[in-house]
Amino acid sequence: MEIIVGKTAGFCFGVKNAIDKTKEEIEKNKNIYCLGELVHNKQVTEELIKKGVTFIDKIDDAKNKVIIRAHGAPKSVYEMANKLNIEIKDLTCPKVLHIHDIAEKYKNKNYFIFLVGQKKHPEIVGTISFCGDNATIIESQEDVKEAIERFNKLKLENALVIAQTTFSLEKFNSITNKLQENIKNLEIKNTICNATKKRQEETLEMSKKVDLMIIIGGKHSSNSNKLYEVASKNCNNVLFIETKDEIEIEKIKSVNRIGIMAGASTPEKSIIEVVDILKKIC
Repeated sequence: MEIIVGKTAGFCFGVKNAIDKTKEEIEKNKNIYCLGELVHNKQVTEELIKKGVTFIDKIDDAKNKVIIRAHGAPKSVYEMANKLNIEIKDLTCPKVLHIHDIAEKYKNKNYFIFLVGQKKHPEIVGTISFCGDNATIIESQEDVKEAIERFNKLKLENALVIAQTTFSLEKFNSITNKLQENIKNLEIKNTICNATKKRQEETLEMSKKVDLMIIIGGKHSSNSNKLYEVASKNCNNVLFIETKDEIEIEKIKSVNRIGIMAGASTPEKSIIEVVDILKKIC
């Protein structure tokens, strides 16, 4: 049995930065509050809870200091923290902060903003708050027609497209192509993270060459779910697991070549454990 581990598997810069700096904060203060899950990984979350991090859903529940997670937060969170005199440790991924800056810049230039991404994803919930009133979220092709109608109704001259950093590259291109067919003055900024693009591209190529693909990542992780979608298009056998305990041994025994890819929030430890189990089965 041959085991191939993706070169781009595991933590991206934004996730690693958020986790490392949270651990630094724990050394200074054992009782730390974090607004929402720091990253979408159950194992990481459980480890941080043991170290003293308290995860909260509302900024009002924080005391003295709160961490803003890698996905970012809406503008209202920063305003409320200031009002309540709560110190913020902002660990929003730099790529996400860059998108916030773009959104505000184009909002001030009176552009209509099409934000492509998952409507309920925390990154999108945060980003849309920087886009102003003349903006809409597009999650799928089904949303495009209504989004165009809203733009036309406002009679603005220019429009901008930006995207969730972990969105599907294929879906983004499909949506922007449709927008271009209907809007004349449209500026497109592909803000999907480069690490996300490379991981999806590597998964695509790997899935064509193996008998079984294993995607390791949190079930609520957007980028991990995208990897599963990409792999499933080219490989009939795809396992989506969070830990080694979910490996279906019977499916493994009959294959010759296995490809492994992990989401941006998946710890290296989880990847190593899966590889070790596969080697034992061999």
